[in-house]
Amino acid sequence: MRSRVAYRKRHQNRFSMFLVTLIVVMIMVIVMVKSIELRHKINNYTVREEILNSQIEAEKARAEAIEEYRKYTQTKGYVEDVAKDKLGLMYEGEILFKED
Repeated sequence: MRSRVAYRKRHQNRFSMFLVTLIVVMIMVIVMVKSIELRHKINNYTVREEILNSQIEAEKARAEAIEEYRKYTQTKGYVEDVAKDKLGLMYEGEILFKED
């Protein structure tokens, strides 16, 4: 009888160890899968960040160009260019050459 009880305990211990090992392995697999998913998300966010940074730089350059144009529109040279191009005005004594 004694050996039968010892056999059951040993068998239960092995089964318990198998279950614990199985649970640990399952947890490790889940952690690895989530880790891979997080790495993909990080890569996607890094690419998106680079795209947004390049768009920011382009918008800064555009804003600078608009500011330069705004300053140019407030000069006498701009007024003269518009008067010549749009209105056909010119200074006294200037000669206008037109292409055919």
